[in-house]
Amino acid sequence: MNPDQYTVVINGKPQGPYVLSDLEGLNITPNTFIRTPGMDDYKEAHAIPELRELLGFKYQKTAPQYFAAFDQRLLASVIDHFIIFGIYTVIILTSYIFIQGKDERIMAFIVPFPVIFIVKLIYGVFAESSSRQATIGKRMLNIKVTDLEGSRITTGRSMARNFSKILSIIPVFFGYLYCFLNKKNQCWHDITADTLVIKDRLI
Repeated sequence: MNPDQYTVVINGKPQGPYVLSDLEGLNITPNTFIRTPGMDDYKEAHAIPELRELLGFKYQKTAPQYFAAFDQRLLASVIDHFIIFGIYTVIILTSYIFIQGKDERIMAFIVPFPVIFIVKLIYGVFAESSSRQATIGKRMLNIKVTDLEGSRITTGRSMARNFSKILSIIPVFFGYLYCFLNKKNQCWHDITADTLVIKDRLI
């Protein structure tokens, strides 16, 4: 096989080899798997520079099959809330050293409780716009937040995404459940901020 020849996966089976000029006549999409002699494994067409130029594809840092599922996102959120609640509990229990009355202790635990959600919101803004693009929970599940091209989001966009979660919560959490109806698994706050939650690629 010559270096300028390509093997193309068509209907689940490798076909070819083809020379570069032959590829224009094939029904190649950005996500079609293609391999050249110099590659260790198949790549999607959009990831090969000469094919992007030939076929007018735009490089995608993520692909539809790599969008994080609802259960992964939910578990990541549970982990984050559990960690923050644990820190909150330690702080409150430490404060009991200075609070003696039973009623006062109960109030000390309950009254600041909304702080958990505020802290989670602020933490999410900065964690998801950081170089890791994820909170601890998301990192444990190997998922991260990106823009629509799969790139890191800005702090401003992360703020818009996290504060827009109120839109997903208000109508009995329908904004979260909407991800089951969206081909990119986007919730309402993802759509509002033009963001995606993706998982690590399989290849």
